Order: sequence, then C-alpha cells, then structure tokens
Amino acid sequence: MRYPLDFEDQFEKTLLFWMSRYMHSKLNSLSNRQVKDPQMLARIIANLRTGVDSIETLSRLAKEARNAGLIGIGTYYKPLEKLYRYLAELGLASMKEIDEELISDFLASATAQLSDATKKNYRIAMINFFGYIDKQNSDENGQTHRYGIELKNWGGLAGKSGTKLPSYMQEHEVEQFLEAVDNYPFQRAVAARNRLLIKLILFTGIRVGEALRLKTKDLIHEGDIYLIRITGKGNKARVVIIKAAHIDKYLKEWMSISCCEGDWLFCNKKGTPLTQAYVSRIVEKILMYAGIRKEKNGAHMLRHTFATMLYLKKKDLVLVQEALGHASLDTSRIYTHFDKDRLKEAASVMDDIAGNE
Repeated sequence: MRYPLDFEDQFEKTLLFWMSRYMHSKLNSLSNRQVKDPQMLARIIANLRTGVDSIETLSRLAKEARNAGLIGIGTYYKPLEKLYRYLAELGLASMKEIDEELISDFLASATAQLSDATKKNYRIAMINFFGYIDKQNSDENGQTHRYGIELKNWGGLAGKSGTKLPSYMQEHEVEQFLEAVDNYPFQRAVAARNRLLIKLILFTGIRVGEALRLKTKDLIHEGDIYLIRITGKGNKARVVIIKAAHIDKYLKEWMSISCCEGDWLFCNKKGTPLTQAYVSRIVEKILMYAGIRKEKNGAHMLRHTFATMLYLKKKDLVLVQEALGHASLDTSRIYTHFDKDRLKEAASVMDDIAGNE
C-alpha cells in the first residue's frame, strides 16, 4: 500500500510514521532463525503496523525485537533514531525538504568519531530507508516523490586507500595453532565444543555468526566428508565441505553431552546460543597459548587465514568467492595481495631492460 509523503499533519509525526513502516518491513525481512520468543515478535510487528506515538516507543520496540533474537535490527534502527533527533531539531515543515545534502550533513555530525565500518552501516541505513520511501509514497494523482539518495560522494569514509590488509596466519602458524587447539586446557564440559567450533571455522572459512547459527541437521555425513548447509548474509544459502577426519572425534564427543535448545549445534551450559564475543575470546586465548601474535586476534582472523591459504594454493579467485559466500568478486580480490609469486612477476618486468645483476 502506498501513502502520501507527508502522511501526518506534523513533520515529526510523518517521519515517525515512515520509520515505523520501514522497521515493520525490516522485521519481516530479517532472518528469524534465532528468534526465541515468536509471540513477542508477533506483538512487536503488530504494534509497528498500527503505528507508534513516539520515538521512545519505537526505540523500545526495536530493543525488544533484538532481545527476542532478531539479529541485525540495531544496525538498521540506531542510525534512524539519530536521524530523527537530528531532523526534529531543524524544524522542517515537510518531508520534501530532505535531500542528499542534508543527509550528508547529518552523517558528518553523527559519525565523526565512529569507525569506517560503522560509517558504512550508517550510509547503507540511509540509502535503504529513503529507498523504501521512494517505493512506498504516492500522491492523489499517483505521482511519486523520489529522493534517489545514493551518497556516492559522501566524504566521511577513509576509502579504499585507507583499507588495511586482513590479518592471517602463515602455514607454520596454522600448524602451531591447531596443536594449541588440541592441547589448550579447556574446562572438560566445553573442550569438545570449543575445538569443534574453532576447527569448523578454520577449515571451511565460514563466518563466526554462520557457525553459531548451525543446527545439527545442517551437518550431513557422506563417507569421509561432511556437507554443511550455511545460511549467510541476506539469508543466502550455500554448502561447504569439511573432511570428517578433522572434526569427527570432537563432534561425537560434543553430541554425547550437548544440551542445546532448538537443535542448535553450539550452545552454552544453559542450552542457549553462544555469542561471537565469546568465540573471539577463545581464539585469542589459543593464540596466546600458541605464542602467536597478530594485529587482530579475533575469530574472524581464522576466516581470513582460510581464504588466504585457499587462494595461494588454488589460484582460483572464483573458488574463494564461492567458498566464502562473497556477493562480489571484488571482496575476494583482497586475497590476491598475498600472492608473492604474482608480485615477483611484477618485480621482474624490467629485468630484460635493466639487466640482471
């Protein structure tokens, strides 16, 4: 259903209306695999559909949705909450007064002290929100007001020139790390679980969040391998493979004592899902135990290690893209920077002219 751009008689009410409609659409499109309270989520969706009376109410509903297990809702909502407060202070009379320059001004002030990754999230949130309004508004003549917010020239990001190469382990460090995984003095109740989880990430390159969303039915045993069904970003599905020899021992041990709710593969002692922060702490402890020091010691470094090893051994960028579930080949291209053989070819391009010394 389409609505007039200035749906309410006051600007703030209208902006709140569009934010409520947008959040309603997001709650229906985000993955609900980790929702622990479906009834609460249904109530939140119903409240958003009928509209809210204040930004505080909308903030509370967003928080409740997150607590119910709807992962990712904060990424979309937090920038909108700040946008609401920013625009409310300007005293605008109509939604038509908003343009790309105004949104750029907002981003400059709201994200000044934030990381590039968070700035990108804010930019995407703005593009998605106004893109939603572009598709949903219409006047009595059927005419649509289009914002066309793209923010291509927004200067808040450091850009690709400021991008650092990801941290990863060399082959000998991987050997040290795997030995440490097997020997680290975990508590007996979680030792098999932690070793299984770390090896799954390292040997397949799946994201930490993807590993934590796995259910036992997602592991399919076929001969000497396991097929693992992954639900990645944007609910995109793919399959990765791991040799059974790498995980069989710890998988069987963990399955014999696991108490996970809802068929989750990994959980804490209470039966509820683990957090990504907890997994990163485990990886940091194992790295310290192995005597390995990296600029970034979190669990995501294991994914970078897998991707780097895969490219260096197979020289197939498309394979890296498919294995890691990258939406774009450009994302996978970062791993070509570690190919010393290719770089040596570039270093020798002038040899015939200069002569070898």
